[in-house]
Amino acid sequence: MPSPLPTSLAVSDAITHYRQLCELTIDELAYALLMVDHPISVDALAEMERCTRLVTVDDLVAIAYVLETTPAVLLSHIPIDMHEPEGPLATGLPSDVDQTELRAWLEGRTTFDRQSRVSWWKERVARLRVRAAHHEEQLQGAYAELCELGDLAHQEADAPPVQRLQWRIQDGEHALNQSEVALALTEHRLGNL
Repeated sequence: MPSPLPTSLAVSDAITHYRQLCELTIDELAYALLMVDHPISVDALAEMERCTRLVTVDDLVAIAYVLETTPAVLLSHIPIDMHEPEGPLATGLPSDVDQTELRAWLEGRTTFDRQSRVSWWKERVARLRVRAAHHEEQLQGAYAELCELGDLAHQEADAPPVQRLQWRIQDGEHALNQSEVALALTEHRLGNL
């Protein structure tokens, strides 16, 4: 049997992942599918999860519905144990499409022509700039509160209000750092288009 294609691997792992998130056994998933008039045997579901049986479009829709998710989520799933992909995340797509862009395409919010991709990534950069500015503003506010406390912040460092403020600062610094990294990576991606 040839190696499974990326979309088949994604859907296969997604079925297992979301079934386990719903705390369903394969038997229970088979029963739930029977109740929505799309019977799939336990053996067939097990083969789908092992990626030894193809998932039809009808199967995909019914399984997504029963697992309380969407076909787009199942199709754009990335297995947690997947190493850096060597090719595209989904069959036949450009190799530089990431999970968020793939999901947006599956949901009809973008296309893969160059102009649409550039616009989509520019919009993403703009949103990340707003998020980074928000985190920066929140962090500056927390720093200002700490400065207002002056020596009292050092004297009462163990007091719950001071600890909460220090945790806010710590969380704010982390959030700002994450936003700045995401922004830098997104700007780099946009530059490569």
